[in-house]
Amino acid sequence: MKAKPHRLSVGDWVEVRSKDEILRTLDSNGELDGMPFMPEMFAFCGKRFRVYKRAHKTCDTVFPIRGRRVHRAVHLETRCDGQAHGGCQAACLIFWKEAWLRPVDARSSRLESHAPTDARNATLEPPTRCTESDIRAHTQMPPSSDGTPVYSCQATRLPYATTSLAWWDARQYVEDYWSGNVSLWRIVCGFVYSLYRSISQAGMGVGPAMEWFYNTFHPLWRGTRFPSTAGVIPEGQPTPTETLHLQPGELVRVKSHDQILETLDTSRKNRGLGWDAELVHYCGGTYRVLGRVTKLIDEKTGKIREMKNPCIILDSVVCKSRFSRRRLFCPRSIYPYWREIWLERVDQQNCGSAR
Repeated sequence: MKAKPHRLSVGDWVEVRSKDEILRTLDSNGELDGMPFMPEMFAFCGKRFRVYKRAHKTCDTVFPIRGRRVHRAVHLETRCDGQAHGGCQAACLIFWKEAWLRPVDARSSRLESHAPTDARNATLEPPTRCTESDIRAHTQMPPSSDGTPVYSCQATRLPYATTSLAWWDARQYVEDYWSGNVSLWRIVCGFVYSLYRSISQAGMGVGPAMEWFYNTFHPLWRGTRFPSTAGVIPEGQPTPTETLHLQPGELVRVKSHDQILETLDTSRKNRGLGWDAELVHYCGGTYRVLGRVTKLIDEKTGKIREMKNPCIILDSVVCKSRFSRRRLFCPRSIYPYWREIWLERVDQQNCGSAR
């Protein structure tokens, strides 16, 4: 009798299977259920990690942004370094299919007895159909007409490795809670905000009043200002800039929401870079610079985009999808990009530890 498949949840310990075991799960395109196994992932083979989030759903950023369902996958605290993808610096959280992992008993440091000890038991019976060379070859697609390299990765392939997920499908929120991805209180807060925002944008003339009420009374629930507030600069007019030359390891403080709104136009952008409601929660906090982003893969085209103005990513500062329309609580944890004008350098000698 076939053993019941193991469902991984937040906090579970797993070991990434060996290279040979993983290769036996992949088709000739280096994919399992449409999800690519990328060359950058080989470095994690044989290592043990705790499950960060169950990746039962995600946000598709290739087509018009929407929620998508993912089959039998998790996120570990592992990110892509982009070495096989033109040096992309997006540092995306990697998707791990459960067939590429084996559960570990953390107390005894032994493999759990119900975990398959051979990748063939978990997925494919046939011998290896894919090699490491095949996987590396599939990182690039045929070049564009101008000869520009076109890359393929988990992010660009998400629409084809996932299935449709309607925002109103309540089962996803039950799984958000039972998997440990999201607390019940956070789910309630997310629904309340979504309802409030939908009413304020319903075109009944109540939007300004509802935004004023939110901004006036948000201290009562220890929240922030209305996350979707527009900037003050008329759209089409230039927005201000500031250069701090921030480097990895430095401490910075995120400016207040009011200060940042003064740098945004009415479409909530600064020199083309959008300010997202998900960033408001971090205003006023102190964090460490993780890196400067100068190039990344455009998920829609697969081409490398060079940034005219480098952006900053901050350690442990990720999108938590608390306010995201039609894709609440996406566990993908994308690093948001920060303009230097939204940050201020902190004196490390006179400052406590960063968040």
